[in-house]
Amino acid sequence: MLNKLKTIKAFLFTITIVFASQAQSFKANDPIAVNQTVKKGLLPNGMTYYIYPTTVNKNTASYYIIQNVGSILENDQQKGLAHFLEHMAFNGTKNFEGKGILNTMQKQGAVFGRNINAYTSFDETVYNMDNIPSKDSGVVDTCLLVLHDWSNFLSLTNEEIDAERGVITEEWRTRQDARQRISNQQLPFIYNNSLYAYRMPIGDMDIVKNFKYQALKDFYKDWYRPDLQAIAIVGDINTAEIEAKIKKLFADIPAPKNPKKRFEIAIPENNTPTFKLALDKEISSANISYMIRHTAEKSTGTFADLEKSTQRDVAFSLINNRLSDMAQKQECSFRGAQIGYQNFSRLNDILFIGIAPKPNQQQEAFTAVMNEWIRAYKFGFSKGEIERAVAERISAYENYLEKINEIPHKRIISMVKDDYLKHEVISDPKAEFEMMKVILNNLDTKILQDQLIKLYTPQNRVVTVTGVENENNLTQEQAFDIIKKAETDSTLEPYVDSFAGKTLMGDVVIKPGKIVSEKKEAAIDAITYLLSNGVKVHYKFADKNKKEIKLKAESYGGMSLYDPKDIPSVSRTAMLAMMSGIGSLSATDLEKVMTGKIASCSVDIDNFTESVSGSSNVKDVESMMQLVHLRFVKPRFDADMFALLKQRLENGLKNKDKDIRSKMADSLTVAVYGKDNPKIRMMNQQYIDDLSFDKMKSIYKDRFADVSNFEFFIVGDIMPEVLKPLLEKYIASIDGIKRQEKYKDNTVEWISNKINKDVFLKMETPKSSVRIKFQNEYAYSQKNRILTSFFGDILTLRYTESLREKEGGTYGAQVGGNLDKLPKPTASLNIAFDCDANRVEALLPIVYNEIENIKQGKIVKEDLEKTRKSYIKSRTDSKDFNSYSMNVIYNYFTNNFNMDDPKNYTDIVNKITEKDIQDFANSFLSKAKSYKVVYKPLK
Repeated sequence: MLNKLKTIKAFLFTITIVFASQAQSFKANDPIAVNQTVKKGLLPNGMTYYIYPTTVNKNTASYYIIQNVGSILENDQQKGLAHFLEHMAFNGTKNFEGKGILNTMQKQGAVFGRNINAYTSFDETVYNMDNIPSKDSGVVDTCLLVLHDWSNFLSLTNEEIDAERGVITEEWRTRQDARQRISNQQLPFIYNNSLYAYRMPIGDMDIVKNFKYQALKDFYKDWYRPDLQAIAIVGDINTAEIEAKIKKLFADIPAPKNPKKRFEIAIPENNTPTFKLALDKEISSANISYMIRHTAEKSTGTFADLEKSTQRDVAFSLINNRLSDMAQKQECSFRGAQIGYQNFSRLNDILFIGIAPKPNQQQEAFTAVMNEWIRAYKFGFSKGEIERAVAERISAYENYLEKINEIPHKRIISMVKDDYLKHEVISDPKAEFEMMKVILNNLDTKILQDQLIKLYTPQNRVVTVTGVENENNLTQEQAFDIIKKAETDSTLEPYVDSFAGKTLMGDVVIKPGKIVSEKKEAAIDAITYLLSNGVKVHYKFADKNKKEIKLKAESYGGMSLYDPKDIPSVSRTAMLAMMSGIGSLSATDLEKVMTGKIASCSVDIDNFTESVSGSSNVKDVESMMQLVHLRFVKPRFDADMFALLKQRLENGLKNKDKDIRSKMADSLTVAVYGKDNPKIRMMNQQYIDDLSFDKMKSIYKDRFADVSNFEFFIVGDIMPEVLKPLLEKYIASIDGIKRQEKYKDNTVEWISNKINKDVFLKMETPKSSVRIKFQNEYAYSQKNRILTSFFGDILTLRYTESLREKEGGTYGAQVGGNLDKLPKPTASLNIAFDCDANRVEALLPIVYNEIENIKQGKIVKEDLEKTRKSYIKSRTDSKDFNSYSMNVIYNYFTNNFNMDDPKNYTDIVNKITEKDIQDFANSFLSKAKSYKVVYKPLK
């Protein structure tokens, strides 16, 4: 149901609405109105279908098949087969031999992994084809045929099965990090030794490598059947036409005879609390989880359901607000903490308390969070807290309803999955909002407390701790003692809500400026305003996203203007400013002041620029402008936040040597730039010691001292007559000193133009990781940008076929080709993949051979066409959103080209030939410097 708006970023709404006058009232068993946009049906063979028309992405549709089947249905000899089947769905079906599905969809501009994908979990397997062109009936028919084949017609040839064993083994290897090994230790406790603890979807690699072909075919026959399947089509489609096609095409899938029962597993009850401390040599930070399992509450689709979930959502959000406020203090013993209630498995829900303690403060962190939980449990919440929470939800719903036609396909599919798998109604949002207002109007602390009391039961408790070697880890005796003491602590007092009477602008006095000139930019249908303080504002109306406004302001300079010794301070300056709040408001007070306002603003300082970014809805655009104004004229720097920032960095250093990813990153830096290069500031104690509060404060004021040196870009659903007074009041009023400032070339040279290095590291799960890079100065142009990207994406297709599919050597190689403009035009190609350490030397020649083939003109024409189609489709799809308009005006004024002019993109993409790619590869690589760093396990 749409009450799950807690997944939407919601800003709060000032309480000015009086609910007492609501004429409507509801009874507990009143049904939640069903969303009439969705068409739901059941075929004679038992298959369910959903059709949801929407033009959020024009001329495209997404196709899903939801299998009510997951790894929980495997027996001991089948562990991993549910996930294996997911892979096999892309390796041949009745109507699409071999890689036919991928090849067919890629010709429509879809990209494997982004538009075409699937996942397997304990209880479900879901396949998707996202944002496929929908106005060609042949393409629509093809997508439906793919769903049809996924349902009941996988080929499952012996050859393809054997080829996929290596791919899945490498997927397992890639995922086998410290956190996964910790999870493996804790699962029997979390799931109380139920089948869930022993049915991780990735499976048992001995079984994956050796199962008999018939075993997979039997699993497919037993469980992939229409009574356990739902198909969903969402997008720019005609419902009646799609429904007719579904009824005709899927009729040949037979209903099962004497089907196996689709069983569900309940986690066994336990009256005695359980505890597990798990350790791993590569774990660098601790975590604590306290869970209480409950029998899952089956959805009834009634007002009572919505009321209960809303009350719980509000109660937990208030507790989490308190925990977030606590974490902003240096003396707090945890980095973060969260409490909530959620579905855990088909038949069980959980109340969970999750804590990320600071190093060697596990006991203190658990105590602090338990005390805060019990404080809410015993005393409830203040009136102010509840009022802000009510406003938050009202604002979220109002914003949601304003943008109801912009719900992304994936969010609609999420609602469909909940309807099919959990029987949660897809509600009518307007009708649900009427129910929601009644529920919120009746909220008080007793109602919220009652929900907490119902969930905090003495049975089915489990505490799991991810410990760190050589730290003072939380023990079972300590954990249970902390819980008991918190529950019986008579000294706990109610929470005091001290926030009151504060405003965003405070005592700030504004002297408005003027717009001194306007210039229309007909080529992109934009207007440039010149303000009296020297600021240029480029504005373009865009309403693809209704009621939405985006702002960006940028100035050249950034970190490039500072000496290496100041890099730590300048790189953390924006972070400190955001942590400190704004004007007279701390960060936590700022959040409360912004209650109910859909408006935000942030600052950043990167290598060559400093920038301000803002966003809002139309109603709160003035609040966004006020935030922008304050970021320039009233930045806030809190010494306590500086101390907290340093503490967080120092805590991150502790046990850093255990983190394999950190060791890899640091060793790559040393391999390329040398040890102790003064221009490269790696994260270490010296970096932290060099942070200076006064220096950060002065850097910020210097970087944002001259608003006239910033170029502003504003795009959105706002008319000039509304925008112009706001510009005069909040932007033109900022003093500008009109200095001329540019960035500096701060390029750090490599230690050599050709670097080949093996790095040996201790690893709990042995594997090799390969990092390859080519880099060369290269002329900057639109065509060269596109050619660089083409080169990388064609290599991705090549490596998918050679390294993954043919060799089974890696789960996937990541390739990226980029042409950067600053500080000087430079092209780069990055290649990264993981593999079996024993195979790395055999795979590396394939990597270079694929590059050499392109240099020699041996380019697969189909790869070029797939890439071309993908680029054209991506550009066309992007035009459905305001963000495209922002890119148009930014590129027009910053990079001097018009994105809307076909000659700057579409024409280039359509005209690229194999010879263009070959010539680019040879030109770029002929004098490119390169490195190859291979991480290998230390034996």
